[in-house]
Amino acid sequence: MADRAPSSNMLAKILIACVLVAVTVAVHGLGIGSLIRGLRSRLADPPAGFWSAAALLTGVTWILILIHLIEIAIWALFYWWAGCLPDAEPAFYFSGVTYATVGYGDLVLPQAWRMLGPVEGLTGILMCGLSTGFFFAFLSRVFGAKFNAGA
Repeated sequence: MADRAPSSNMLAKILIACVLVAVTVAVHGLGIGSLIRGLRSRLADPPAGFWSAAALLTGVTWILILIHLIEIAIWALFYWWAGCLPDAEPAFYFSGVTYATVGYGDLVLPQAWRMLGPVEGLTGILMCGLSTGFFFAFLSRVFGAKFNAGA
């Protein structure tokens, strides 16, 4: 009967995945927290017209995308540093399509690292969901205040 105990190498990779997830969540929390602090003054006076509302929504969208790009970069830099992918461009590409759960499959991690891909995908789903929840709450607050004010 074969030994079914996980190897220390596998445990190390699980720990690395956990650290990458924790860093991703911390970056997301810091990013959304900073965005909330920056928007407090804007939320006190909701946008009056279409263009000011569109500019505010576009700005929030850009910032959320920037937060996600930073998180993608964290995973990509790890893939590159660990030698999972040959250079920066494929590492960033693989990380982006994995985080966004597009998963083209044209690039794959080496077998020894392949479990990081699904973990990054799950993390991306959760972080995108968190951003979606934030965006919905933000829209509700901005436009709820506008409609409650009788505009």
